[in-house]
Amino acid sequence: MNLELLEELRKISDEEKAILEENPEVIKDLYTNQNNFIIESEKFLGDDSLIMVRKHTRFVDFPKHKHDYIEVNYVYHGQLKQTVGSEPLTLKQGELLFLNQHIEHEIQASNEEDIIINFIIKPEFFDFIFSFISTDNTITKFIFSSLFNNSQSGQFLYFMVSEVENIQELVQKIIEEIINPTNLSDSTIKLYMGLLLIELIKNVNKVKHKEENEPSEYIIVESLKYIDTHYRTASLYDLSERLNQTHYSLSKIIKKVTKLTFKELLQERRLIKAKELLEHTKIPVTHVAEEIGYDNISYFYRIFKKKYGVTPKQYREQLEK
Repeated sequence: MNLELLEELRKISDEEKAILEENPEVIKDLYTNQNNFIIESEKFLGDDSLIMVRKHTRFVDFPKHKHDYIEVNYVYHGQLKQTVGSEPLTLKQGELLFLNQHIEHEIQASNEEDIIINFIIKPEFFDFIFSFISTDNTITKFIFSSLFNNSQSGQFLYFMVSEVENIQELVQKIIEEIINPTNLSDSTIKLYMGLLLIELIKNVNKVKHKEENEPSEYIIVESLKYIDTHYRTASLYDLSERLNQTHYSLSKIIKKVTKLTFKELLQERRLIKAKELLEHTKIPVTHVAEEIGYDNISYFYRIFKKKYGVTPKQYREQLEK
C-alpha cells in the first residue's frame, strides 16, 4: 500500500466537511439531476472519458440508489458495509465489487479510516477491453457477459481477492494513474484494466455472483464453478446432489441458459486444461489425458483435434519450434 496516497485519501474533502458541519445527508444535487436517486456518470465524467475514480464520501448513509454506469467499489483501507439488492455485504480491505447499472444498493456511513475507491465506468469501456481479451474460460464468459449485457436485470460480482498480490498491485497502479495523470495515462489505464480483468478471470473461484430475480443464474454459476474445479471427476449426478436438483431438471437448465450440455461444458474445460498442460509441462500426452479425466487416449486425440485442428502431439511440437 502506498502510504503517501493513503494519507492523501484520508484528508477530509469539501463535501465531507459540509456533511460533518452542516448537513448529515447526501447532497443529491452533486450526484443526479433526476427525481429518482440514479447517480449520473455525467456528474463525474467528461464527454470523452470512459473511466475515472473518486473517493467514496464518508460519514453519511447513502440511501437506495442506482447508477447509469458500471461501478466498481474497491476497499483501499478499512471496510465498506452495504446492502446490494436485498443482500447485506461487508467488503474488506482489498476486495472488489462490480455493480451493473440496473442493481440498487444502499451504503452504510463509512468511518474516517474507511477509504473506498469508486471506479465510474461507462459500459462501452468494457466493450473495448474485452475486444482484446481472448479466453476459453466458460464460467468467465458467462459471468462477465451477464454483467455487461443489455438486459435490465440487476447484477453484481463480488471478488474476495484481498490476498491476491497481482490484483492489488494492478488496482493500485490504476488509482495512481487516474489521480496523477500523464499524457500516457489513458492508454496505460486501459492496459492495466485489461490485465486486471485477466487476473480476475484467473481467480474466478473467488467470485460471488448474483442476479436479481433469476434463481437459475445461481444454479448455472455454481455448476460452472463445479466443472472448473472438479473437471477430472465431474459428473452430472454428483453435481445434481450438491445442488439438490434432479439430474434431469439440472441438465435442462444448463442447456437452456448456456446453450451447451453438461457433457459439452465438461469437455470444453478438460480440453482447456489439456492445452495448458501441453504448453507448460513435459508430461507425456497419455498422462495429460489421464490428468483431465480421459482413459481413452484415442477419444482424447479425436476431440482435441476437432477443437484445435491438430493432435495433442502436433500441438506440442508446434510450441517447440
